[in-house]
Amino acid sequence: MSLSIIYYILLSILILSLLIQLGFYFIPYTAILRRTRKLRNGNVAHTVEQPPVSVIICARNEGENLRRFLPLVLEQNYRDYEVIIVNDGSCDDTENIIKDLQKVYNNLYITNIPQETRIISHKKLAITVGVKAAKNEILLFTDADCRPLTPDWISTMVRNFDENTEFVLGHGGYYRENGFVSKMVSYDTLTIAMQYMGFALLGHPYMGVGRNMAYRRSTFFRLKGFAGFLHVASGDDDLLINAFGKKHNTRIEPSCEAETLSLPKTTFRDWYYQKLRHLSTVDVYKSGSKLWVGLEPFSRGLFYLTTLLLIILGYNNPILLAIAIGAFLFRFLIQLIIINSTAKVYKDKGFGLSIILFDILLPLITLYILTIGKIFRRKAKFIWK
Repeated sequence: MSLSIIYYILLSILILSLLIQLGFYFIPYTAILRRTRKLRNGNVAHTVEQPPVSVIICARNEGENLRRFLPLVLEQNYRDYEVIIVNDGSCDDTENIIKDLQKVYNNLYITNIPQETRIISHKKLAITVGVKAAKNEILLFTDADCRPLTPDWISTMVRNFDENTEFVLGHGGYYRENGFVSKMVSYDTLTIAMQYMGFALLGHPYMGVGRNMAYRRSTFFRLKGFAGFLHVASGDDDLLINAFGKKHNTRIEPSCEAETLSLPKTTFRDWYYQKLRHLSTVDVYKSGSKLWVGLEPFSRGLFYLTTLLLIILGYNNPILLAIAIGAFLFRFLIQLIIINSTAKVYKDKGFGLSIILFDILLPLITLYILTIGKIFRRKAKFIWK
């Protein structure tokens, strides 16, 4: 095969992968920006009703986080809501902290799961217990290490429930701290939100985050809860959406008034195991979800690979070099604008040249987890919380 034919093949792959990448960035990845613009202009229909709400928080040895963040949940600008803490076999002072807070807040309740309870997914059991304990139709979920960014979190999430809405997906960010891991976690979380909110807005919801999502109590029971996913250790937040979320029954709430913030993992090892747990559910996703979710990193890898090969093979060909470098810089400029503009929605600091590093590193970590990592996961026999 002549060198010119190789050049044409590589150029064709470069152009095709670039077009796929631009399609992702200009369509689903701009969803948060487009939606927030419509919200500012008053072009999104919301209900004015404020139905009673049950906020459910599952906690396991989260005493200090509850002491720190729970008052922010209990002091929301909302007329009628209860907060249910599912104490999932904690051995710290969680129960005592809740009892102290109950003296101040009469809408705070606790239900306990014994420490000796043995089950594949404690989180799914805890959520089910919380749903059964709830007295209201609208259920809003967050985690014990999360805080709502504003006192209007509940009202902003709930305004999306009309007669057709069964699921509402919010943004669950992380505190941005100094250091490489914190910055990488923030980037990963933001780009994942851009993807799942974007596809939901296009009518293809495939996941949400348990740190900030809502659904109907009647929907949970009609779908028999997690009955179809009890064999999966994780997936307490995304599998319901993936299996039952549709264009007509799922809405997104991208505004920062509805954002929750969580404490990030502080070491790469802790973040890796969290990422591994989250990715353990991908095998159960619907085929269509796997295709769309996998197409972006696959086309991204092709883009980087062909760019590198064209630079290496065309080092003495100024036209090839110009095309390869130009395509790389053009895509990076689009990334920089869209990702940093979306970060501003959530008052994040944004990202500079680190976008290139994370854009390459994160898919490689994901690929490792989904391939080689699976082997070690089976050998280690992880027990998921």
